[in-house]
Amino acid sequence: MKKHIVFILSAIVALNFFTSFEAGARVYLDITSADMKKLSIAIPAFIDPAAPGAVTDKGQKMADLVAKALTFHGFVSVIPASSYQNNREANWSALGVDYVIFGSFGNEEGEMVIEGKIMDTKGNKMLAGKRYRAPWDKNHNILLKLSDEIVFQLTGEQGVSNTKIAFVSDQTGKKEIYLADVLGEGVRQVTRHNGLAISPRFSPDGGRLAYTSYHRGNPNLYITDLSQDKTTKPISWQPGLNMAPGWSPDGQSLITTMSKDGESDLVLMTTGGKILDRLTSNQGINVSASWAPDGRRFAFVSDRSSTPQIYIMDIGSRQVQRITYSGKENTTPSWSPKGDLIAYTGLTDNGYQLFVISPEGGEPTQLTQYWGNYESPSWSPDGRQIVLARSKGNQKELCRIFLKGQGLVPFFSLKGSQTYPQWSPRLQY
Repeated sequence: MKKHIVFILSAIVALNFFTSFEAGARVYLDITSADMKKLSIAIPAFIDPAAPGAVTDKGQKMADLVAKALTFHGFVSVIPASSYQNNREANWSALGVDYVIFGSFGNEEGEMVIEGKIMDTKGNKMLAGKRYRAPWDKNHNILLKLSDEIVFQLTGEQGVSNTKIAFVSDQTGKKEIYLADVLGEGVRQVTRHNGLAISPRFSPDGGRLAYTSYHRGNPNLYITDLSQDKTTKPISWQPGLNMAPGWSPDGQSLITTMSKDGESDLVLMTTGGKILDRLTSNQGINVSASWAPDGRRFAFVSDRSSTPQIYIMDIGSRQVQRITYSGKENTTPSWSPKGDLIAYTGLTDNGYQLFVISPEGGEPTQLTQYWGNYESPSWSPDGRQIVLARSKGNQKELCRIFLKGQGLVPFFSLKGSQTYPQWSPRLQY
């Protein structure tokens, strides 16, 4: 019976335990600080304890994946293994290394076992260790999980290696919705409507995707279960707009824009398409709902004051507050998972640029200052990065930028144009 329980657990990433080698070992660095210096980390090739002196191609690829995942978070600089010849006994202090990640892998009853330990080179002491056992085909996922645990030990918050980006791409000649992981791997086409699909939105658990498709001639609202790759379910096909769905934090309802009565208004509906309430009425065009993490308010765009601006509505009282006043137009709000900021696109004399503002209003902060247009922001689950669509001339690609406005880089390189990005929540391994 005991062995049977272990087998069930291992199928979903088992025998997963954390060891802290001394009290208070976690570092909890303030990686949001503007003057934060990148940590120098070494990651020698993972070793097989059955052959402790051998550097294998498999062990090197494991170390390379962890290095790529840690580097993605922006506060880590990984020292090339060639600078210390993959020697696990190197003089780390002389190399200027702050931390070393020692990894190992092996086989246990036909399953993979991966271990990782963090060493603080200043005190020459191990801070923490983690051990995983899972089927061998979960190799990639387990290494990302290990990477996110390392981020947690250093910052106090889990990393975002195991997340995905949903986006629209025209690489087939039609605009369809795709998924890719944040390291640019595992690109997957979600829709095959052979028509225009836009505005993908993840459910709070990351298991479903809502979007709008025009393939039947009308912009209808759909939800697809991402655990399968065959069917999608229409939930709203009212005449006119059925678009830009915003999931409630509990995943039980959506706010979408409908125009069945002539005006473009916000409607609260169940995930099955049943209309619960009409939230706006006869006040111009109202679109792009984005819920606050606590589910009590949502941000949206309205032109009720003659130009598109960002507003906040309280779900309980229905009271509305305008929060943007500067700029010619302000659109596509995205509420941070931390709850303290709203990212949006603002039209300036230099094109569409990225801004953040407090939900209470006040002076916004401009994060992009570059030539081109930056639109459709979406936050990473840790609230430290934002993915957005950048267009320069005919080129449209996805980029990411850190909260302080630094480190704007393309997300990944794909054929065609990519738009309407949406960052997933942290996913199950």
